[in-house]
Amino acid sequence: MRRAVIFANGRLQDAEQARAAIRPGDTLIAADGGARHCLTLGLTPETVIGDFDSLSAAELAELQRLGAQLVRHPAHKDLTDLELALRHAKGLGVSEVLILGALGARWDQTIANLLLPLSTDLSSLQITILDGPQQVFILRASQEIQVRGETGDTLSLIPLCGDALGVSTQGLEYPLHGETLFFGATRGVSNVLTADTARLSLASGSLLCVHIRQEKPNSG
Repeated sequence: MRRAVIFANGRLQDAEQARAAIRPGDTLIAADGGARHCLTLGLTPETVIGDFDSLSAAELAELQRLGAQLVRHPAHKDLTDLELALRHAKGLGVSEVLILGALGARWDQTIANLLLPLSTDLSSLQITILDGPQQVFILRASQEIQVRGETGDTLSLIPLCGDALGVSTQGLEYPLHGETLFFGATRGVSNVLTADTARLSLASGSLLCVHIRQEKPNSG
């Protein structure tokens, strides 16, 4: 599958992890100030999109010199820079998007970024947000997915937009068998992988899935 990697303008918790997550052939896109992450990592995004209120004139000039396409939008707009970047990725025909730097100090933007994958306009995209040891993605109605990790990893399933019906899981310490996770309740939080692969399915509703990998001990 063709994939886009979008750098947002939030906190980039692990720069080396971000660099390692990029595959050959990925399309790199920066949402406004996310381009600064690219410059720090020595990467050149193919496209920088936004109103450019988070980038200096010198940074914009450097991005242009490196060959990045600058797509400027007015400051008064209805969409955030990250949503513009996601729509741009969709227009390129990608099917998968990895977002880096989507979380940060502002709760309004963090929550909006976490909910963006639920947009009906972006439903054709498989979107994952990576933040250090945490991966965040959406499980939609009638989907079946596999979560690959390691025994002991944490996996939380949080209902969005109402109750999640017909939730079934395999490979988790607390299995579910076609059950309901109620909106606003915490039953699905902090489950644990009992194998390297867990399987999830959902009949109706949507789930915010948070996969937290175990921190590796520092051998040095």
